[in-house]
Amino acid sequence: MAFENYQTKPSVVIVYTGEGKGKTSAALGLMVRSLGNNNQTAFLQFIKYWGVAEHIFIRNIQSVYHDKLFFYKGGKGFYNAGELSPRHISQEDHRRAAQETLRLAQSLSRSGKYQVVICDEINNAVNDGLISKQALKNLITKKHASTSLCLTGRNFPTELFDLVDIATDMTKIKHHFDQKFLANPGIDF
Repeated sequence: MAFENYQTKPSVVIVYTGEGKGKTSAALGLMVRSLGNNNQTAFLQFIKYWGVAEHIFIRNIQSVYHDKLFFYKGGKGFYNAGELSPRHISQEDHRRAAQETLRLAQSLSRSGKYQVVICDEINNAVNDGLISKQALKNLITKKHASTSLCLTGRNFPTELFDLVDIATDMTKIKHHFDQKFLANPGIDF
């Protein structure tokens, strides 16, 4: 197969969405590839605040990558998820945290310093009304030309698919949570 008619884009917008497992895992894989290519990489989380394995992993590799890896945990937990939602966090606390994380994502993606900015679970924050669809659109369209942007989470707005270069729908076929089993450490978080 000849690739002489193909080109490399200076940056791309990637979406990992859908009901299935693997969106954050795919974004972590992207982070690994980015760092392996010696890129400035930012990983921001919009929902998770509790201790999950990726936080431990990122903390442990931070000393290896120093200023090549920026990590920010901006979430306040599950929002509007019934008994899974933290009881001591108000709707306004969730909104404020999402807006603060969005402002940071905008700053990093527009700076030109980062080759990859990953916004983990930002789609959830948009779907829950903590961030507007217009704000997500602005994040995509106003990023630096050399910055690739990765957006994860369920329910990416279908009307914005024309703005992205790569979109993967993680389709759930079966998940043990549906039978009332909790997430497994090392597998689900």
